[in-house]
Amino acid sequence: MPADRRPILLANARIVDPSRDLDFPGDLLIAEGVIREAKRGIGAAGVPQGTEVIDCRGKIVAPGLIDMRAFIGEPGAEHRETLATASQAAAAGGVTTIVCQPDTSPVIDDHAIVDFILRRARDTAIVNVAPMAALTKGLHGKEMTEIGLLKAAGAVAFTDGARSVTNAQVMRRTLTYARDFDVLVVHHTEDPDLIGEGVMNEGEFAARLGLIGIPSAAETIMLERDMRLVALTGSRYHAASVTCRETLDVLRRARDQNLPVTASASINHLTLNELDIGPYRTFFKVSPPLRANDDRAALAEALASGLIDVVMSDHNPQDVETKRLPFAEAAAGAIGLETMLAAGLRLVHDGSVPLLRLLHAMSTRPAELLTLPGGTLRAGAPADIIVIDQDAPWVLDPDSLKSKCKNTPFDEARLTGRVVRTIVAGRTAYEYA
Repeated sequence: MPADRRPILLANARIVDPSRDLDFPGDLLIAEGVIREAKRGIGAAGVPQGTEVIDCRGKIVAPGLIDMRAFIGEPGAEHRETLATASQAAAAGGVTTIVCQPDTSPVIDDHAIVDFILRRARDTAIVNVAPMAALTKGLHGKEMTEIGLLKAAGAVAFTDGARSVTNAQVMRRTLTYARDFDVLVVHHTEDPDLIGEGVMNEGEFAARLGLIGIPSAAETIMLERDMRLVALTGSRYHAASVTCRETLDVLRRARDQNLPVTASASINHLTLNELDIGPYRTFFKVSPPLRANDDRAALAEALASGLIDVVMSDHNPQDVETKRLPFAEAAAGAIGLETMLAAGLRLVHDGSVPLLRLLHAMSTRPAELLTLPGGTLRAGAPADIIVIDQDAPWVLDPDSLKSKCKNTPFDEARLTGRVVRTIVAGRTAYEYA
């Protein structure tokens, strides 16, 4: 049997399965690309001949991460990222499934483009790739896409990426059709007219820097409108990136009304705040912008309580020419596939979020929302697994990152905890040397 298809025993590990709220010492056996069992005391003597035994003493074994929001440049912007380079970065960060966004060139608004992404990923990527399709044709917000055809082609959800659908009638019709096809609508909630020329969070710090601010109301107003439309249509709805305390209040009220509403927060908004921008550091320019630390703390509390369902990387590679500019002119976006888990462990180490809850939001919950395999260590599940050294200290060197672009806000950051092995479909896709 080829070495990469041999059974694998991850022995003496701390088994963490957020899908069943389990955290115990034990072993996990992989064979033929699936999980055979995870329990105490399997031992090397009880496994098939030729099994590769990996001693995971002092390490955590958990489901591979599912990143629900990542921009991949292919097709059309391969200079920023390709499916191949994104998958290498994902594997290094413990992400075993990338959910890519439709704002490519051409836009993923046709079943042929969905098919291209899936075929290209099979040929070049070392992790799983699942595309989201556009909500509206060309991402123009005027005419909805063929939701049924795109779903049949393999689209796992529908979004206009970093654009909001401002026309309420178009949004209502789209939600109605999405309900009939039982697909998830993922919406970026920012009113472009309120954003205007803004480049960072509106407030005292923006005023001191002499930069135009973006009010939190730009996010809150759009989400308020969407909640009314969800109440009208009954469609499943997911807020793509919540960033501020006021938005959480809107989300909480919707949950109290039993609306089918869920939400994501990016790892950047959970671990960084507007003060990190410092002297106009453009690697901290993201969209939506980094908010005040009170907002960041409220997001962490909402994640711990379950109000925020998903943590995603919001991976958005930008090249040097678009980032090494004055802050107001620089492109928004930061890479995050390789740092999502390591940055998230900051919340675990400071006591803000339990480890099980963090991993649930990075693996189990995205799998549930998108009806994807994975996010669990149950017997019979795909062997998409990560091994984590939770206490390993390291300093991020951007030159070591596998993404094509290096626009990370964690440049030279001191981090604690990293992925040391990533297994996809029973094969080792990444091993930290």
